[in-house]
Amino acid sequence: MEFPAYLATMPMHAITEIHGEPGLLARFRLEVEAFDEPARERLTAALDLAAELHREDRRVREPYLNHLLRVAIRMMHHYQVRDVDVIVAGLLHDAVEDHPAELAGPDVPGDPTPAALAALAARFGPRVARLVGAVTNPAYDPGRDRHVQYREHVAASLDREPWARVIKVSDFTDNGVGVIHTVGPKVARSAAKYRPLVPVFRDLIARPDTPLSAPVKRHIFAQLDLAEERFSAILDQPN
Repeated sequence: MEFPAYLATMPMHAITEIHGEPGLLARFRLEVEAFDEPARERLTAALDLAAELHREDRRVREPYLNHLLRVAIRMMHHYQVRDVDVIVAGLLHDAVEDHPAELAGPDVPGDPTPAALAALAARFGPRVARLVGAVTNPAYDPGRDRHVQYREHVAASLDREPWARVIKVSDFTDNGVGVIHTVGPKVARSAAKYRPLVPVFRDLIARPDTPLSAPVKRHIFAQLDLAEERFSAILDQPN
């Protein structure tokens, strides 16, 4: 399939709508050309694993891999991340949460999450596993509100891992700013879930130890403003 020369500058949801997964894969390959060969091999291996684990997963109208590609591309292109561990963890950020048993293997008793993280550490290194662990949701208390527990987990986990903030804010941007690309009842559910996280991310990104440049942080703040505008349009309309 041929893609336009301007693929490298197209908004990612536009690529998704027009060219689908093949277009996002092509854009990913354009972004990784900036890395040396060993880095490209690691990134390709992470992409292959993500594609295998999420091969049957979907997000409303699209393959789940599209979301993972957008998270990684956003970090490389808009956030100017060149730390390969961080991009690998971005590609695999939902692997342990969604497919722990597949990663851990069939003979692991009890909760497979630790074994799944160990499998990632063996393949991609302990730092990748630590970053994925930081953005993996824990088991929630069924007696408490899940959204409240989610916000508490995000704030506490990302407080300790500055690079995990970068992964999570790219994930949040895809889910939050991208809420207008969702359909059906999930639109309002997603807006209600993610809206309270806007001030949490403002605080986390503004911190001096968040490893992003000032222009990148301004870009993220503008994206958070846009997410809040969209949440308001969805949730604050008069009856």
